[in-house]
Formats: sequence, structure tokens, C-alpha cells
Amino acid sequence: MLTRVERDAAACQRCDLYKHATQTVFGAGPVGAKLMLVGEQPGDQEDKAGEPFVGPAGRLLREALVEAGIPIDAVYLTNAVKHFKWKPAGKRRLHERPNREEILACRLWFDEEVRLVKPGAIIALGATAASVVLGSGPKVLRDRGKLFPSPLAPIVTLTVHPSSILRAPDAAARATARRLFVKDLGAIAKRQFPGR
Repeated sequence: MLTRVERDAAACQRCDLYKHATQTVFGAGPVGAKLMLVGEQPGDQEDKAGEPFVGPAGRLLREALVEAGIPIDAVYLTNAVKHFKWKPAGKRRLHERPNREEILACRLWFDEEVRLVKPGAIIALGATAASVVLGSGPKVLRDRGKLFPSPLAPIVTLTVHPSSILRAPDAAARATARRLFVKDLGAIAKRQFPGR
């Protein structure tokens, strides 16, 4: 079933983002995952590879999961928006935040992923993902690590997107942000992966 939805999403033209993206980047991971991580959208490297979280932020995320004691093979990785939105800057493609219409156009695919994966817990990474998973009320920096009641999964929470750690102004700020991020992931690890 998930394969069929992924195939359908690959042909998605529900908004205009498909016109400039290389491809749809669908989620990846096991059905029945203990944890689903939801980002904003694929980045430049993800758009080229067709896989979520394979660029610099994805590498940081995977390292943080290991530090937190979360096995990557028990995690489903996805994004709220399935196409890379960007603007040209010379030879580079710079990330642009998706707008409300683009986010809503992709909601169908996210809902199908949740329905079919049936994750034990969901962590929204960053503000866009938090708005999709939890609505407009929760704020990332104020509410990170809090648990929210949700029909989507037994455990639902939010934290920063790993790209925000990479954008920290200096090495000390990056180290602090990374430590707090691992702590947020670790709190879920204790619930979902006891004894690790």
C-alpha cells in the first residue's frame, strides 16, 4: 500500500513545486516504525538523490539519533512537503520556505504516510513540520520536547530542525544546540526504545 501511495505521489501536480524540482521525495523507513521524523521539505541533495535527509542536516540528524540511542532502522523519515522549493543563486539552489498552499497540497501524502506507517511516535522537526503535525498553536522553541495529544500517534512532540543547528553563529552555539537536540531525541528514545 505504501509503495502505491509513493508511486502516486511521484506524479503529483497538486501545486507548482513539481515544475522546478528534480523529483518527488517521498518518505523512507519501515511500516510500523517506532518513530516518524517529519521535516519541512527536501533540500538540494535530497531533491537530486530522491531520498529524505541525505544532505548536511540529514547527516547531523543521523548522528544525533545514534547519540540518543535510536536505531535508524526503526525510524521513518519524511517531510511535510515532498518537492524542493528553491531560488537560484548563481550555480546554487537556495532553499525557500513553502507557502501555505504548497503545504496544504502535500497534506494528503503526509496523512497517507501516517495512516499506513502507523508510527509509535512522531517528532516534528521545525516550525513548518510542527504546523502540519500539531496545528498553529505550538511554537518550536517554547514547546520543544513537550508531549501533545494527537490522533496521529500515541506520542507526538516537536523540536528544532537539524538545519537550524548548522546555521548557529559559531562552534559553541552549534555544540549547545546539538546537545539540546540530542536531549530532545533522547527523551523519546527512553519511551520508545527502553533498555537501549
